[in-house]
Amino acid sequence: MGPSGPLAGRTIVVTRPRAQAAPLAKMIAAAGGNALLFPLLEIAPADDAGGLSQAAAQLAEYSLAVFVSPNAVRHALPVLLVGRAWPAGVQAAAVGPGTVAALADAGVPNCLVPAARYDSEGLLELPELAADRMAGQRIAIFRGDGGRELLADTLRARGAQVDCITAYRRSGPAGSFDVLLEAWRGQRLDALVVSSSEALHYLVAGLDEAGRACLMETPLFVPHARIAETAQVLGLQRIILTAATDSGLIEGLLAYNWSA
Repeated sequence: MGPSGPLAGRTIVVTRPRAQAAPLAKMIAAAGGNALLFPLLEIAPADDAGGLSQAAAQLAEYSLAVFVSPNAVRHALPVLLVGRAWPAGVQAAAVGPGTVAALADAGVPNCLVPAARYDSEGLLELPELAADRMAGQRIAIFRGDGGRELLADTLRARGAQVDCITAYRRSGPAGSFDVLLEAWRGQRLDALVVSSSEALHYLVAGLDEAGRACLMETPLFVPHARIAETAQVLGLQRIILTAATDSGLIEGLLAYNWSA
């Protein structure tokens, strides 16, 4: 007897970095589906390890330390917390609940996080980051290489001194896209989950003409309006915007009308 559940017989491609893919994959499996792991972003330590070492030496001088992703936590904290606990006077902040959980697992308590919108805009709406609270403060932002500058630029405009520390670097998938092409040819690929605009660009660029044609016909589940907008710009047609977090994605997958 095959698996049962609302996603039985469905293969869902999970494109998150491998270290972050397991929770969503388990939810898909619990609903009877098959999670095909195909990371579109490879995560590696930052080239400039000295930047993290310098931040570690100065950590207690910051009033606020922002972590933009679980990867930032995973790569920064082993350097920041060598031989010590998190400094009591430094407020930690995170863009989303996954990053909060990673910080909590590492012993960093009482993290600031947006209540609903899990991005830089949501973080900047918190009263703790208002201009009257940020003026004259020293802030560290732990992030990957590149990325948006909105958070740092806005906090500087609010009067803060902001240091951006590269904790990790991102790159596109190292292997070929054959596994996706074979699944499409065998009619064994029902949907993709993409949780990064950067990853979506890698997906479209990495497929050949036949693969892109298949992608156009495949439901694409995304957890943020900015990713949906990127998908539209890239010409994709079957875009399903879900709530953020793994729970939001799985709810979107379960609610989808697969017979449409």
